[in-house]
Amino acid sequence: MQLNFYAVRGAITVYKDDRESVLRKTKLLLNEIIKQNRLSHADIISIIFTATKDIRSVYPTVAAREMGMTDIPLICCQEMDVEGSLALCIRVMMNIRSEEHLKPKHVYLEGAVSLRPDLASRYTIAIDGPAGAGKSTIAKLLAEKLNILYLDTGAMYRAFALQVLESGLDPEVKADVEKVIDQTEISIKHDNGLQRVFLNNRDVTDEIRSERVSKAASAVAVIPEVRRKLVELQRKIAATNDLVMDGRDIGTYVLPDANLKIFLTASAEERARRRWSELKSKGLDVDYGSVLSDILKRDHNDSHREFAPLKKADDAILIDTTDKTIQEVVEQIESLVDFRRY
Repeated sequence: MQLNFYAVRGAITVYKDDRESVLRKTKLLLNEIIKQNRLSHADIISIIFTATKDIRSVYPTVAAREMGMTDIPLICCQEMDVEGSLALCIRVMMNIRSEEHLKPKHVYLEGAVSLRPDLASRYTIAIDGPAGAGKSTIAKLLAEKLNILYLDTGAMYRAFALQVLESGLDPEVKADVEKVIDQTEISIKHDNGLQRVFLNNRDVTDEIRSERVSKAASAVAVIPEVRRKLVELQRKIAATNDLVMDGRDIGTYVLPDANLKIFLTASAEERARRRWSELKSKGLDVDYGSVLSDILKRDHNDSHREFAPLKKADDAILIDTTDKTIQEVVEQIESLVDFRRY
C-alpha cells in the first residue's frame, strides 16, 4: 500500500475575540476542510494553527481537541503581525495522508476569503476616497455598465443602526451596541437591478433612510466590533459576486486583494461645492463656508480614526475628479477594468 502525503490550507475570521466565537469558528473551519477533502481523523497527520495577535481568549487547538482529535499532534503559533493584514484571523495547515491521489481543496471562510480571491474566481473593484469625491455615484454607474453588483456598504451600517434603535438602545454607547451584534443578520438582495436591504429577513430598504437612522449609523460605524461584523458580511458577498464596492477603507481593509483599486479624490473646495449644490437643489438654505468646514472636519476624522483609517492603498490608482465629469471618470475606470480583466 502506497500512501500519498498532502497539506491542506484554510482560514476563517471571527468578528470578536471571545472563547465561544473562536472555538465555534475553528470547528466550522476544520469540519469544512474534512468534508470537502473527504477525510477522516485517521487521515490527519498533524495540524498547525496560527492566530493573529488580537486573538487571546483561547487557543484554537482546543477546538480540535473538543472535536475528538486527541491523538493528533497540534501546535498553535502567532501569525506574523504585518501592517494592514487581516485582523481576527485563524489559519490552519493540515498535513494529511491518503491511499488516493487527491487534489487538496483549500478552504477559506468568512472574511478570510479575501486572502485567496483566486479560489473564489470573482472580480472585485474597490473604490475609496474622501467625502464628496463622487464614489457612490461613480460606483453605481460603473456597476451598471459592467453588469456587476454594486454593494452599498453604508446601507449595511444603517441597517445595523436601525437594529440598535429598535432594541431601545443608545447608538452612542458602545456597551449598548455590542449587545445586539450576535442578534443581527444583514443581507443584500437585488430586485430588477435595485438593491434591497434586509435586517433579520425583513426588508428595511426604506426605513433606513430616515435622518434618525443616519445619525445613529454614524455613531455605530466607529465601533470596531461593528465594523468587523459588517466587513465579514461584505467579504462573504464579495466571495460570490463580481462587484464594485465603495467606501473609505475598501482597498486597504475590506478587500485588500481586490482586482482593481481606485482612490478618488478632489479638492476640498470642489467637494464642498458639490455638496452645497446638492443641498441647495433640495431646497435647503445652507452656507457654503459651513459645508466646507464640515468636509474638512470629516476628512480629518476619517484619516485619523484608530481603526481602518482612510488612506490610499499602495496599489490603488489615484484619480482626481476635480476637473472631470462623472462620465469621464466612469470611462477611465472602465478602461482599466477592460485592461486588467481580459
